[in-house]
Amino acid sequence: MQIDHAVILITGASSGIGAATAEAASAAGARLVLVARREDRIAALAERLPSAVAVRCDVTDLEQLRHAVQVGVDAFGGIDVLINNAGQGLHEPIEKVRADDFRAILDLNVIAPMVAMQAVVPIMRARGGGSIVNVSSGTTLMVRPGAGAYASSKAALNMLSAVARAEFAADGIAVSTVYPFITATEFHSSLRAGAGPADSGSAGLGPQPQSAEEVAAVILDLVRSGAEKADLVPKQFGGSY
Repeated sequence: MQIDHAVILITGASSGIGAATAEAASAAGARLVLVARREDRIAALAERLPSAVAVRCDVTDLEQLRHAVQVGVDAFGGIDVLINNAGQGLHEPIEKVRADDFRAILDLNVIAPMVAMQAVVPIMRARGGGSIVNVSSGTTLMVRPGAGAYASSKAALNMLSAVARAEFAADGIAVSTVYPFITATEFHSSLRAGAGPADSGSAGLGPQPQSAEEVAAVILDLVRSGAEKADLVPKQFGGSY
């Protein structure tokens, strides 16, 4: 799919990968629906971009999510691309994970992306096709103590994405998955529970974190190509980057 003039809805657009993807997509000529809970941030971002609307939305709320999609349709006539980026981490040993915390990240990291796909697929189908990119995690490609609950939520998203890709292919809708590694964002400072790595420069794993802009470029490449997946995990940690 071409980025120029495409209508792209991005969840979790207030910072990090979501905001960087919005900036890159706008530079490529996209029209944007920026979705996040932090209304002040997405409003400020929308003001800087030539063709964007900001919608305050908790993506775990079905009605708010449907409303955000409708705002995009009303503003631009439809939705061509969905970037399911909103998510949250949880870094605790399995024996200390609270059930309520696990349910909360499953709701945000798995159920919300599914509901977002359900909301946009009929619109994309009517427009003759579309692109969905689900932002997973490189933790699903390795075994990291403390990441069990979070990685399992993203592993569920991986399977959801793979099945959706097969189910929507006949409608011309490509579903892709991106696996970021350690990214220089606010992610580790806003965990649902637990604490991120003390060394933010390497997260205790050695390599320097990737920039949000680097991940954003890969996301847009997936939109253009319709490829099944792209992982940003270095080879020494089980990836192909």
